[in-house]
Amino acid sequence: MNSLCTDWAKEAAQQEKLLQRLEKINISPGQNSHPKQPSQQKMPAEGSSKPGSVSSSENDSVELSKAEASLLQKVVRKGLIVSKHDLEVQRKDPTSPLYSVKTFEALHLKPQLLKGVYEMGFNAPSKIQEIALPTLLADPPQNMIAQSQSGTGKTAAFVLAMLSRVDATKSHPQVLCLSPTYELAIQIGDVAIRMGQFCPEIKIRFAIRGEKVPKRTILTEHILIGTPGKVVDWALKFRFFDLSKIRVFVLDEADVMIATQGHQDQSIRIRNALTERCQMMFFSSTYDENVMEFAEAIVTNPVTIRLKREEESLDNIKQYYVECKNQDAKYAAIANIYGVATIGQAMIFCHTRKTASWLSEKMSKDGHAVALLSGEMTVEQRIAILDRFKEGKEKVLITTNVLARGIDIEQVTIVVNFDLPIDQAINADCKTYLHRIGRTGRFGKAGLAINLVDSPQSTRVLKQIEEHFGKKIVRLNTDDVDEIEKLGNEFP
Repeated sequence: MNSLCTDWAKEAAQQEKLLQRLEKINISPGQNSHPKQPSQQKMPAEGSSKPGSVSSSENDSVELSKAEASLLQKVVRKGLIVSKHDLEVQRKDPTSPLYSVKTFEALHLKPQLLKGVYEMGFNAPSKIQEIALPTLLADPPQNMIAQSQSGTGKTAAFVLAMLSRVDATKSHPQVLCLSPTYELAIQIGDVAIRMGQFCPEIKIRFAIRGEKVPKRTILTEHILIGTPGKVVDWALKFRFFDLSKIRVFVLDEADVMIATQGHQDQSIRIRNALTERCQMMFFSSTYDENVMEFAEAIVTNPVTIRLKREEESLDNIKQYYVECKNQDAKYAAIANIYGVATIGQAMIFCHTRKTASWLSEKMSKDGHAVALLSGEMTVEQRIAILDRFKEGKEKVLITTNVLARGIDIEQVTIVVNFDLPIDQAINADCKTYLHRIGRTGRFGKAGLAINLVDSPQSTRVLKQIEEHFGKKIVRLNTDDVDEIEKLGNEFP
């Protein structure tokens, strides 16, 4: 079986840090609680400088790891995605009935669970929940493989199923949920604790780094949420609980799991110790060949649900360029736009940290609510900044390529390329351009992209982008008040 291997030491340093934002959650002693948090740690150093490019100390060319991208995406997701795509459902037995629901009441949940669902702000099932929940809650239980991106409601769906399957009269683990990293496990636990807040009889425990259990302990909690290594130790090495008594097994973020060395094999060891009566739930944001092979090793006779990703496209994005003489003229163009047009929230991409810091300082001095995000920051710092931006405390997020891909911030209406993206040969990096401005035209919404050009080289790069995508980029005169006011009218 193929396995995408990464350097575990780097992954551990980069991914397995705690979320300080979760200190907000208050759980009384003796009930479900979050573990303590270790100290912060900086991200790994960036790659070495390349010929013709900015030095590595300034250039933020490093990409987010799969685990970090998944975590930050969950942080910035403001609400459920309303997808235009249809669900693709595959069954081993095509003659078996396939049910769907339009309300949570139709699921005949325990009243306390239904109250928890509504308390979390869910008014009606999302598209994937409409199909997945009747299947996950069916009697007899059915196995499932589900592929959908973050924000479609899949976590709430499998957590509701986990809580529904617990028999609180039996004091032993009955539900096991695996997640690839500490932080993602905490995210799932947060959802479970909030959804189950009116079911105090259901006990939840984290099986993650930092959690210590005395030898010869027999666990009595009903739901275990943890990472593969810790679960292998607790179940197979120390025998703290009996895997043969697990009724529901959930494996989340499978695409991240197989990108983390050792997790795939550990997950299969755990699965092989489960009984055939155990209900299997397998979730992934992507569903490529590696994930498919992994799924087949975990789940037998599944109902498979796939919700196509909302692809990045230029179709809903109006693209402009502004001719500038130098960096100060670029700043003047941005100042003119913000001085006249009322344009929601914006992301501004710079090529180097030095430029990003300069721009952030200058905009802040001029009274703009600005956040700066770059590659040398810790995971916790990035989360805090994205939280504030998501909540609207800052209207402008200045960043480098570290956020060019993988993260969708739905309230962003304008993207500014302070520096156009280029490759090592100083030609247009069209893929990064699409990822950057694709932040704004998502989910059927209108978007606006403004490109600032200040040299023959950047003009050449702009022309390459035009030719690559076959779409005209229109000149904008930022000294013309009427032209700028029209931009604001794009967003009622």
